[in-house]
Amino acid sequence: MMDKIILAGFGGQGVMFLGKVLAYAGMGSNLEICWIPSYGPEMRGGTANCSVILSDEEINSPVIDYADCAILLNKPAYDKFASRIKPGGVLVVNTSLAKLDHVRGDIKIIEIPATDVANQIGNANIANMVCLGALLPNLKLIDVEKVAKAMEQLTKQKSELLKINLDAVNEGIAYVCGNNRIVYTLEKDNFTCLLELQNK
Repeated sequence: MMDKIILAGFGGQGVMFLGKVLAYAGMGSNLEICWIPSYGPEMRGGTANCSVILSDEEINSPVIDYADCAILLNKPAYDKFASRIKPGGVLVVNTSLAKLDHVRGDIKIIEIPATDVANQIGNANIANMVCLGALLPNLKLIDVEKVAKAMEQLTKQKSELLKINLDAVNEGIAYVCGNNRIVYTLEKDNFTCLLELQNK
């Protein structure tokens, strides 16, 4: 079983961090992983994309021609990568920055105003995590607990940074799962996250 994922947006939108979260979650799930970043020439404000492969068997090629799913954070990313999703795949689009045209009918498209949601939480920079929350229920090989643990590692146990990222993931989950959210607790030197979604 394998999840091939494309992530794309502007430089500065946290595309690479998003890829690292998925890769760390894969490692925490004892999966084979491949994470390949790619930056446009302008870096911040230019294009950025990365590919992540999660697999419970050996990965023969790191190249993704057609992905199982994607998170596209703006219109240029949508224009470039929407055609590279397999039929039956899943596409999460940040509609705050991408008004869709020429919508495909052979894939599941999750339209979420992620930047608007992130602004409501208090930080526009976490739109990437809102989109991750929207994608999570559609991934086969990692769960929300492993993603939360990955974020804990990557934020170096800074509880305020971990909390706002988890809040963003929660809002993304709620957007696609009918107001269901993960339940987590944060304490000094301790972090727990319940695996199942629970109604609040």
